[in-house]
Amino acid sequence: MTFPKKVKIVEVGPRDGLQNEKKIIPTRIKMEFINRLSQTGLSVIEATSFVSPQWIPQLADHSRLFAGIKKKKGVSYPVLVPNLSGLKQALDVKVKEIAVFTSPSETFCRHNINCSVKESIDTIANVIQLAKQHKVRVRGYLSCVLGCPYEGKMAPRKVAALAEQLFKLGCYEISLGDTIGVGTPLQVQRLLETVLKKVPLKYLAVHFHDTYGQALANIYAALALGIQTVDSSVAGLGGCPYAPGAAGNVATEELVYLLAGMGIKTGVNLKKLLAAGRFISRALGRVPPSKVSLAMP
Repeated sequence: MTFPKKVKIVEVGPRDGLQNEKKIIPTRIKMEFINRLSQTGLSVIEATSFVSPQWIPQLADHSRLFAGIKKKKGVSYPVLVPNLSGLKQALDVKVKEIAVFTSPSETFCRHNINCSVKESIDTIANVIQLAKQHKVRVRGYLSCVLGCPYEGKMAPRKVAALAEQLFKLGCYEISLGDTIGVGTPLQVQRLLETVLKKVPLKYLAVHFHDTYGQALANIYAALALGIQTVDSSVAGLGGCPYAPGAAGNVATEELVYLLAGMGIKTGVNLKKLLAAGRFISRALGRVPPSKVSLAMP
């Protein structure tokens, strides 16, 4: 086991966490949520998605939101873009980092972005080409890497081949997402061992949903192989509109607590993080996450 000494947490709550919420959250509340997260020590906060309001009404305010948040020095605020149109809108508000996405599942691709896997890669290639011209960094997401709601289990070799394509296209990081939360630790390690034959370790991240309560165990399994970047969502918010049965993301609070207990640095202040989680939970009309103690292990 080669556990890292430090882990970068990619906070996806404002985008992946809120996109599945039916109650439309006012833009000012989302801005305040992101501004509070910016004070926690997180270095990456995924702010929103430049997707059509027809598909995800919750994120229809993407341009106004991104322009209005307080950008803290040393913190990056990537946004998800589905195509060239989304990228151009993002460029209009001076976005510096984007994320693109696809899946090894043909059926999921059809449901999620209405195209084949090959067509999605063609779109991504065009997006990356334009992003490079504007010196915008690009992160890649792969969804349903351990299982798909339509096709079942995913073959690790298919995931590895797609990750390699994203890497060669110029993604500085590729996040492997268990979108419906069906993976278990040994499956995670087998997947990573296969992907690592195609993509170097430092370019990989993991993204787990907690449908069956396996997210933290899966993260531990990934850490044991040296993974240094983990996606998470404050208060465990999340889900995918195109993945029936997908539960929330692993909670950032629980991830920070786990890493602290392992002696792995994150730079995140748990007390401030909990406060941000309470803030957005109340805005959603939910009981805020309750922790017995704010003390780190």
